Amino acid sequence: MEKVKAYGTYAPVENLVPLSIDRRDLQPSDVKIDILYCGVCHSDIHTGRSEWGPAQYPVVPGHEIIGRVVAIGDEVSKFRVGEIVGVGCMVDSCQHCAACEEGLEQYCENGNTMTYGGIDKFLGGHTFGGYSEKVIVDEKFVLHVPETLDISKASPLLCAGITTWSPLRHWKVKKGDKVGVIGLGGLGHMGVKFAHALGAYVVMITTSPEKGEDARKLGADEVLISKDPEAMKAHKDSFDFLLNTIPVGHDVDPYVDLLKRDATMVLVGAIEPLKAVNSGLLVRRRKTIAGSLIGGIQETQEMLDFCGEHNILPEVEMINIQDINEAWDRTVRGQVKYRFVIDMASLKDQ
Repeated sequence: MEKVKAYGTYAPVENLVPLSIDRRDLQPSDVKIDILYCGVCHSDIHTGRSEWGPAQYPVVPGHEIIGRVVAIGDEVSKFRVGEIVGVGCMVDSCQHCAACEEGLEQYCENGNTMTYGGIDKFLGGHTFGGYSEKVIVDEKFVLHVPETLDISKASPLLCAGITTWSPLRHWKVKKGDKVGVIGLGGLGHMGVKFAHALGAYVVMITTSPEKGEDARKLGADEVLISKDPEAMKAHKDSFDFLLNTIPVGHDVDPYVDLLKRDATMVLVGAIEPLKAVNSGLLVRRRKTIAGSLIGGIQETQEMLDFCGEHNILPEVEMINIQDINEAWDRTVRGQVKYRFVIDMASLKDQ
């Protein structure tokens, strides 16, 4: 085992503080990664503050990891020392259930191992994430980062990116489709960029008129203010696909009304109960409400390669690890455009 520096929290109401964690010895199929950058996801906050049920403490968050390979196990064939790589929300899965065999490790029927808060089958206890100096991961769950990408901005692709990419690909969004992205935040701004790059006609759907200018800069062709009844009526029954990134429970009926017959709205933001849905809106035009969770390793690699080809990166604000508590508070208040990234060199100076 190796002791490494990290930042984490010991209780839901406590700040994140410096601490020391154990990393396992290198296994034959393992890749040892020196973490360079780690994105700050709202999931980190939900977990650290036990908002999604009781967390296991200490919580060391971080599942948007970009780093450099510093050692590899004897059986590793996909990576080399010195290569820039990524690690996302998962570090293991059973590898033999139907979902895993289809490359859908995020839906592992025996439970995948999340990057933090999962069951650590090597050291016991639970896993620790990327707010740390180093991480050791089986090569099956390590990703190649295209050399064309600015690695200081790329880490949110490992969660916000794949969370929005996966449903766009699964529901086969294509050139000429009319796609609505609901909510302009960490997820929504990536949804706009991806849908635009796929050739769709992109409509940013928001409650805030002031977000319209930003949305157009990101690639939106049009902005629809959802609080404007006449504007919503003008778009009724016209969308081929809706990507709903609103992070809390809400009334989905006004958005369902926007869908064409046989079209789908996919939820990727709210992981909590929704307000009652008027089933008549679904039945009368065979509309669908669905959900989607990150993506498998193969799909995540495809997303990274697409970003490399099209130079797609999140909009980020760089911080030092010492500023993480303020960054969490600002994230909750929606005061970031659109994702914080931690420069992990600041941890080495701690």
